[in-house]
Amino acid sequence: MLTSAINTTHELIDELYSVSLDIAAVLGMRNLSAFIGELVSAAIIKNADGVFRANPHQDGYPDLLLMDKPGMEEWERLAIRTGDKAPFSPFRCGGIEVKATCGSVPSPAVYRKRDKSRPALGATRAPHLSGYDWKAHHRDTNNLVGVVWDFVDGRPRVAAMFYSSALTRDDWGRIVTPRDGGGRTTSVSIIGRSGIRKMYAGWVCVLKTGGYAEFFNKRNEAQLIPTG
Repeated sequence: MLTSAINTTHELIDELYSVSLDIAAVLGMRNLSAFIGELVSAAIIKNADGVFRANPHQDGYPDLLLMDKPGMEEWERLAIRTGDKAPFSPFRCGGIEVKATCGSVPSPAVYRKRDKSRPALGATRAPHLSGYDWKAHHRDTNNLVGVVWDFVDGRPRVAAMFYSSALTRDDWGRIVTPRDGGGRTTSVSIIGRSGIRKMYAGWVCVLKTGGYAEFFNKRNEAQLIPTG
């Protein structure tokens, strides 16, 4: 299901580019990362044969609600409350969260010191990656599908996907709230090293080429992902 969702995600992206819509240029990196997460979520639903349904509240969690027998019964019970955040934050019968990241690269100051340039919009970031993480608005995120994406031949592509059902509050950092006058940023918690390792242990797939497997192995000081 998850690997099929990756193919569907790429098909959706290619459809946008087929009508000359460069979504990277339109959205920019930050919004594009959120958009990739939404595409993956939609693709999982499409390939899950009714197992998941999108959370009807944009601030609810998990992102995808589990529609097993208890989940369906709960959904039907809440049919008149789909505009209410409370019963969907969290959804009592659970589901999965989907988060996407393009990873992090060194700061502009570091590049200037090295007399080099940061990767431009649309350029492959793999050779530049210095780390990666996922962010959530609370510390209860578990059953997480973590996506790392990159540009391949100028188009966004899922470079790797990870999953863990073993995340706890201790795997997430303290919630950082926006400072006064700090713009429109929302409160976020960043997954910690223990959470990253749990996700790495549950790797689903990684692009064979581009050095991604080598990067994730090195970053996690292990060799779980084949590189041959």
